[in-house]
Amino acid sequence: MASRGRAAHPQRPSRILIVDDHELARGGLHTMLSGEPDLEIVGEAENGERAIKLCELLTPDLVLMDVRMPGMDGIAATAAIKQSSPGASVLMMTLYLDHDYLFQAIKAGAAGYVLKDATRRELLTAVRRVLEGETALDSALAMKLLSRLSQEKEEHEAQAIDPLTPRELEVLQLVVEGQTNHEIASALGIGTGTVKSHVEHIIAKLGAADRTQAAVRAVQLGLLHPANRMVNHGRSGWVNPTI
Repeated sequence: MASRGRAAHPQRPSRILIVDDHELARGGLHTMLSGEPDLEIVGEAENGERAIKLCELLTPDLVLMDVRMPGMDGIAATAAIKQSSPGASVLMMTLYLDHDYLFQAIKAGAAGYVLKDATRRELLTAVRRVLEGETALDSALAMKLLSRLSQEKEEHEAQAIDPLTPRELEVLQLVVEGQTNHEIASALGIGTGTVKSHVEHIIAKLGAADRTQAAVRAVQLGLLHPANRMVNHGRSGWVNPTI
């Protein structure tokens, strides 16, 4: 699902907020993202508290959020941002894969993650896919995280949602399995525009902020179960930079 700003102003650059406690890291990300006509760096924050305030002030479409920071860490900041600025997507940045941190990050509302040593191409791909709503859960790690979430579904089963149609359930299963809109369209023999419409309806019915959170909600509610297949993950989680 496109962010609030992208939907309202499809021609303007997407607004990016960079959050990292190291000035050198913020500068490196700024350099990697600069010069792209569809992206605009609107601000930088050195901690979680400042990030929350800047989100309310600058209304970014995407927040690049460091996981580990002194004081309020990236996970706590993500949860607060999704409450106060729900239109902002959050892409976590981490030095290495820590399953526990990433598990908490998606529960907090993150749309995915990217490793800090990702190449410029991988970073740009991850950023654009989050902005376009193509946060495909295509990694073995993502499946493991969703499996962990399925163990908590009992806490959510009583929550009422608008029922999904049989076709929406088919699409949702493929979203949980990590397929992109193009792959889902091919598998079901329908157009990519139709898939996108189904995904948007699913997100709305589940009360989710984006594609990743729709998959999380589906597993928590017991609607579906994460696939058992194992897929090699790349340097950006839930985003396949080679597609």
